[in-house]
Amino acid sequence: MTTTSTDVDVVLPCLDEAEALPWVLGRIPAGWRALVVDNGSTDGSPDIARALGATVVHEPRRGFGAACHAGLTAATGDIVCFCDCDASLDPALLEPFVWQVREGAADLVLGRRRPQGRGAWPAHARAGNLALARMLRRRTGLRLHDLGPLRAARREALLALDLTDRRSGYPLQMVVRAADAGWRITERDVPYRPRTGASKVTGTWRGTWQAVRDMSRVLAEAPAEGRFVR
Repeated sequence: MTTTSTDVDVVLPCLDEAEALPWVLGRIPAGWRALVVDNGSTDGSPDIARALGATVVHEPRRGFGAACHAGLTAATGDIVCFCDCDASLDPALLEPFVWQVREGAADLVLGRRRPQGRGAWPAHARAGNLALARMLRRRTGLRLHDLGPLRAARREALLALDLTDRRSGYPLQMVVRAADAGWRITERDVPYRPRTGASKVTGTWRGTWQAVRDMSRVLAEAPAEGRFVR
């Protein structure tokens, strides 16, 4: 299934991913635009990304959500995708995601990570993700299994969600507010490889706990009526 088009932007939050960038950018589907959002790298990542043909966006405010949202606001394509920049996920797998959104089969498509290889998904990170998925089910009724970063949706609809989290809760807030807005949200299985380099969030128990705390705060938000569009 091919979805080659210039109306798709892929947001790639980046913090010291010089080693992974060549592989990740080499897997972006032809005709799509890669937006590498540099979040304060010191390893030359922005220069590498630029040399490989990516558009580089600088976001000085640290935080995964800050980087993702900077990419979203810089995007111009009708459809925006998100993917980690550490080579744990293959952006080429986003093609069927985009097809589902473009054809109206879904409003938000999420990647359900399936670990491939030892160390791809540490036990503490997997446990935190499972706990959050259960809390999300209680909050929204969505029977999702993963809150992973690989996803696709229409840009204008995403902007209308008025996302405010700028830390680890950003991906979850997107799902919660989309659910409150009545979006059709689906999952697709995707292989999840051992990342290149050290994890900034889920590589330690402390990082995982911080992410869970950020996301728990998002789940405590009361639904806002009359704010969203689909």
